[in-house]
Amino acid sequence: MEPKRKLINSVESCVDEALCGLVRASGGLSLLRGHRVVLRSDLDNLKGKVALLSGGGSGHEPAHGGYIGAGMLSAAVAGGVFASPPPTSILAAILALHKAGASGVLLIVKNYTGDRLNFGLAAEQARNQGVAVDMVIVAEDCAFDQPSKAGRRGLCGTVFIHKLAGALAEEGCPLDQIVSKVTEVLKGIGTLGVSLSPCSVPGCLPSFDLPPGDMELGLGIHGEPGIQRSKVASADEVVKTMLDHMTNPDSQSHLPLSSGDAVVLCVNNLGALSCLEMAVVTRAALNCLESRGVVVVRVMSGAFMTSLEMAGVSLTLMKINPEVLRLFDATTSAPAWPSLSSVCVSGRSYIIDSPFLTTRPQDDTHGEGPWSPMMRNALEKICSTLLDKQEELNSLDRAAGDGDCGNTHAQAARAIQNWLQDHVVPGCPGQLLSVLAGLVQEKMGGSSGALYSLFLTAAAGHVTEGRSDAASWARALHAGTQAMRRYGGADPGDRTMLDALCPAADELMKLTTTPPSGTMAVLQAAVQKATSGAEATRDLTARAGRASYIAADRVTLPDPGAVAVAAILRAVMETLEEQK
Repeated sequence: MEPKRKLINSVESCVDEALCGLVRASGGLSLLRGHRVVLRSDLDNLKGKVALLSGGGSGHEPAHGGYIGAGMLSAAVAGGVFASPPPTSILAAILALHKAGASGVLLIVKNYTGDRLNFGLAAEQARNQGVAVDMVIVAEDCAFDQPSKAGRRGLCGTVFIHKLAGALAEEGCPLDQIVSKVTEVLKGIGTLGVSLSPCSVPGCLPSFDLPPGDMELGLGIHGEPGIQRSKVASADEVVKTMLDHMTNPDSQSHLPLSSGDAVVLCVNNLGALSCLEMAVVTRAALNCLESRGVVVVRVMSGAFMTSLEMAGVSLTLMKINPEVLRLFDATTSAPAWPSLSSVCVSGRSYIIDSPFLTTRPQDDTHGEGPWSPMMRNALEKICSTLLDKQEELNSLDRAAGDGDCGNTHAQAARAIQNWLQDHVVPGCPGQLLSVLAGLVQEKMGGSSGALYSLFLTAAAGHVTEGRSDAASWARALHAGTQAMRRYGGADPGDRTMLDALCPAADELMKLTTTPPSGTMAVLQAAVQKATSGAEATRDLTARAGRASYIAADRVTLPDPGAVAVAAILRAVMETLEEQK
């Protein structure tokens, strides 16, 4: 089995190149020469204030380098992928902050043995050099009912501590007070992750095997195994399972949560969930919490502490009071901190009523007129023709599309038939065309529905009860065809329905100068042009629509859209011939 391909230059250089990319893209960040340390560019602004230093293994981006800025971290130290940073680099970072005039340095460390040892060693060395250093260890993982001696792991809740401690430091709060305040807040933070896939360190095989269709609850951000494996359920069920476990009083690592508690929620993408899935999970978490009477005051949804390309999500809850919320809302220039609204999430009215009444033309009541019977006959003939041609159009479409052209035309035909059963055909042709546009838009679907609806809507304005002579119909057809071309982006010759429609519409424009006795001859010529136009699409290369994605040499049948248009025009002509 080969290691998974990644878009990097080399395993050896990927961490340094990633840090360089982050720093180059963020004007407020700099690199410390000779170390994997990212610092604020404006170190002078730290004079007299507590500096904040965090870090850990790489592979958790945007943590921790993305959280450097005024109001958050002063610097971050990166190790190799999923590897603790070396004490020499941590010490170099502490001394750089001290040299910049910081009154003290607070280390914010995730609870992993390697991080504790290396940050601890650097802290002791810095103290020996006269630097005021303190350390806060974040251990907010809610996975294990009975944590081992190593204790609970530090996960995405660490980002909340960066934010609160950073806001306090920016206000000039002394080191000991920052430590005591965030230590208190930490008691009310809990995180739990779930994953649908493992991740793999560059150059290595995946960290664990997870069969497709399975998910792992409670895993760590380095791919450490979790507490429970099960089949992937719906987002609502997965979120409920996660929140139930996080708040289960029988677990030693649970987060006590009661109705009436106010929380900040973080929905954290572990790397490879789509934004769409993330939004679904966010909705599920909000609904689940609010159903328990919990007030969600703020929501962060996005990638805040990842695990390379793991397809999973973690939920972090932080219980808050007004002071904690004030610190959370304080501004920061850190590039990875999201821009959040300061409106309470729970209880906000988030649906706006539509400003117009959505009446559909097909629901209006219309009066009949002298043209109504003929228009009804024409429509009935069009519908029966399209239903007869359903399989023929589908098989033509299978050659160059998704094989459903007949079905979509049949759907439209059935919708029109159903409407005709319950409604009179309006005497005003324009009203009828508007009704048909509404029906087609709603029932036909796809790009065909949009094109026919555009055609009918644009045509409707050109024919009224008083203006329904042959010339008006010709202008209406011409206007509809132009609308199709303008919005659909196709032209005659592109192997679309326009190859039948345009020649017919052009021919029908002769009606504007033809005496009434010549009307049928023009109509017959137009239908003939539509038929031969459709037939000629056999030899055309598709340049628009879905067929344009198919290899040209595979398409030797006529375009189904053009065939349908020719059939519709023929049905109209035959109806008019029968009326004579």
